[in-house]
Amino acid sequence: MDYEKIEKSLNDIGFTRNEVKVYLALLRIGDSKAGKISKEAETNRSYTYDALKKLLEKGLISYAIIGKQKYFRPVNPNMLISLIKQREENIEGILPHLRGLYRQKEEISNIRLYRGVKGVQTVLMNIIEEGKPNDVFGSEWTIAERMPAFAKHFIKGLERRKIKIRHIVRKGVEVAKTKTAEVRFAPEATKSPVVTNVYGDKIAIIIWSKVPEAVIIHNEEAAKSYRNYFEILWNAASKK
Repeated sequence: MDYEKIEKSLNDIGFTRNEVKVYLALLRIGDSKAGKISKEAETNRSYTYDALKKLLEKGLISYAIIGKQKYFRPVNPNMLISLIKQREENIEGILPHLRGLYRQKEEISNIRLYRGVKGVQTVLMNIIEEGKPNDVFGSEWTIAERMPAFAKHFIKGLERRKIKIRHIVRKGVEVAKTKTAEVRFAPEATKSPVVTNVYGDKIAIIIWSKVPEAVIIHNEEAAKSYRNYFEILWNAASKK
């Protein structure tokens, strides 16, 4: 695994860039004084001490005083799992309060726009949260190419919620096999970067441009119309 992927993964669970450098340096060299860690991590003393303090607070390193010197030691990296679970438990603990603050009033607009990879992830997570059958067409399964780690998480979420998927793709396009999905194929046509999802009373349209964009349309009549159109395409599509 390359360093950039490791750094991004650790960033996603709350590590700063310097914490990543110091943590990985300590994993490589083992029990060490701050000076040696600083040299290995290529960070100055001030940043190194700050990162060590934060890692101690996270419970990912410990230290021992030998003579008058402080030696730092990494704990088993499996503690990262405990760190993530603890954060999930903390969020679950405050969710009732957050839901109490959240008042879902009549919306001024039933259309919500999202931009970037994180925005697309929010849209896809909404599909899982709704838990409704999802009709998908126009997909090139770009999610697996652009965000492979999230794609696996997304599929697991669909399977966990037992969300039924009907998926229409162009002939020749391979899509990931899931326990809840049925795939049919439309005649070969021009490749499109647009993916449409119809679930419940919502339509999610994802445009896989260089910087991806997405829109959720929350409108029962529009969703019904899209679903009727999907039925026509589904019945005309082949199973192979």
